[in-house]
Amino acid sequence: MTRTEYPWLLPSAMAGSLDPERAAKRGGRRLRRTVRDWVVDLMVFFFAVFIGMVSLDASEKAGNGELVIMADLLSGLAACGTLWVRRRWPVALAVGLNLVQIVSPAASGAALVALFSLAVHRPFRPVAYVAALSLAAMTAQAYLRPDPTVTHFVAVILGALLTLLAVAWGMLVRSRRRLVLALRERAVRAENEAALRAEQAQRLAREAIAREMHDVLAHRLTLLSVHAGALEFRPDAPAPEVARTAGVIRDSAHEALQDLRMIIGVLRAPGEDGERPQPTLVTLDALVAESREAGMKVTIDSAVDDPAAVPTATGRTAYRIAQEGLTNARKHAPGTGTTVLVSGGPGDGITVEVRNEAPSGPVPEVPGSGQGLIGLTERATLAGGRFEHGPTNDGGFAVRAWLPWSA
Repeated sequence: MTRTEYPWLLPSAMAGSLDPERAAKRGGRRLRRTVRDWVVDLMVFFFAVFIGMVSLDASEKAGNGELVIMADLLSGLAACGTLWVRRRWPVALAVGLNLVQIVSPAASGAALVALFSLAVHRPFRPVAYVAALSLAAMTAQAYLRPDPTVTHFVAVILGALLTLLAVAWGMLVRSRRRLVLALRERAVRAENEAALRAEQAQRLAREAIAREMHDVLAHRLTLLSVHAGALEFRPDAPAPEVARTAGVIRDSAHEALQDLRMIIGVLRAPGEDGERPQPTLVTLDALVAESREAGMKVTIDSAVDDPAAVPTATGRTAYRIAQEGLTNARKHAPGTGTTVLVSGGPGDGITVEVRNEAPSGPVPEVPGSGQGLIGLTERATLAGGRFEHGPTNDGGFAVRAWLPWSA
């Protein structure tokens, strides 16, 4: 959260709300007055003293005795002194000063300031009650301690206007402070949500990269495992066959390193697609040819008239599904026939199916993560399609996916 740059220019209540770290250091205690608070307190104190002096002058003109004037002076000074604690007890202070001003006009200025402070720090209901008390107190003062320079009616009207002005001004300040706090809270919430979105986007990017690495490397590494296993179980194989198998292993390792280098390059330079083009439905024939070179019996039947017209994301997903299907067939049913079926068109979607026959004998265990089919399901779902897999009636296995292709 961004801290307030100049907290001393704010009221202490707002400085605590806008800077929780500073408020936490106080351990739940009231925050000290800021520089702005001291300036405002001095101003309202001198304002109350000025109103009190004007009231004392009016009391002298009314012919009151020295004892009455001295009592007004002392009560007025005491009332002005209590304004320094008006933020701590705004309701009690406003009620008390309004009662005092009935008999001591010198406390009228302090009563107005207390009413203004109450409107700043408290909701409307207690402010309305104290404002009504203030109107009644000023009306009573106009008759108990009349000002000889004005009539009773003018005194009552002037008191009512000053009361309403103090309440309206205080409520305006309170609403502005609440608006600032609400905007600050909204900004903080937006920062937190942006951080969460960035974290979620980073997590999704990592998951996408992990799926891509699995799809890319599983095909290559499975090929390496199968051919290495063949060399292990047939050490007496003819030299040409051994050389061919070693060549396949070398080429597969080279391709795996290239794919891994491409993915790491994308990690180091976000936003770039890497030097090698991403596979699409156009490169499906090359995938099938590579599988045939590895010794698989693969038949491809594509009914898509123009594979290049397939959207890039859809074509890449279809390629990965076919690649994972061929990888699973090579791992779990080596030496059997595998068929790749591709059909569809604009508006109908793309259907990709990889079907292999039942293995003729025991199959050597090939290590794997077991996450391939889960990853394909997630890929198809993210692309807006469907994915199905399971054994066939003749003992084989099939994976089938439908992906949307808009018209």
